Amino acid sequence: MKIKQIVSALERFAPLPLQDGFDNAGLQIGLTEAEATGALLCLDVTEAVLDEAIALGYNLVISHHPLIFKGYKSITGKDYVERCILKAIKNDIVIYSAHTNLDNAYGGVNYKIAEKIGLKNLQVLEPKENSLQDDLTQVGAGIVGELDEPETELEFLKRIKKTFEVGCVRHNRLTGREIQKVALCGGAGAFLLPQAIRAGADVFITGEIKYHDYFGHEGDILMAEIGHYESEQYTKEIFYSIIRDLFPNFALQSSKINTNPIKYL
Repeated sequence: MKIKQIVSALERFAPLPLQDGFDNAGLQIGLTEAEATGALLCLDVTEAVLDEAIALGYNLVISHHPLIFKGYKSITGKDYVERCILKAIKNDIVIYSAHTNLDNAYGGVNYKIAEKIGLKNLQVLEPKENSLQDDLTQVGAGIVGELDEPETELEFLKRIKKTFEVGCVRHNRLTGREIQKVALCGGAGAFLLPQAIRAGADVFITGEIKYHDYFGHEGDILMAEIGHYESEQYTKEIFYSIIRDLFPNFALQSSKINTNPIKYL
């Protein structure tokens, strides 16, 4: 099997035109005509992840976050990105990333988060028009859905903390509301807070919220910040399902490296 067959499967699920304007999803390094020896799935590409792929004998690394975001005038190994580029090329490793196109795709990152929480009746918070997937209303940023049964704020936050293995859940003041309608966005999703409020959500969950975003919403919505890495960690399961369903005998493994640079004391 050629690497381009796996890339095609990923892009059918999450077409590249769905990515946001700032993004650099897609092929990062390498030649897709090469025969695939195996794929390592990860959130971030680091030197340790590439070493893991080399040890496994895999020549394809599939990440959520792109390794390369900016242009380079030289590759000298002065930072971890440049060292990863050099290591990948030296070891004939192809790097492919599905980022905001996977966030915006039907069944993508936010749908996976909703699945982990146990939400139903899912709707996209900020729909994105396109002609690339069948159900246009289900393409875009963020998700809002409902729990089968309401939970107290504290019950819900404790469950989220456990489900996503969060070292610290940051949230605004508890007001005693019941939680049943849940809005969410993986990663840095605070830009969707107004949409979550307009949707009538009881809580908005995302990976990152700025300090000043917390002001003025105590009576509107419970805000819960669970960490960028933690919110997107199950993206590897999406990659795994896409590839395993089409190529059941292909060598496939999720990285065992925790690439989260943020630690909790």
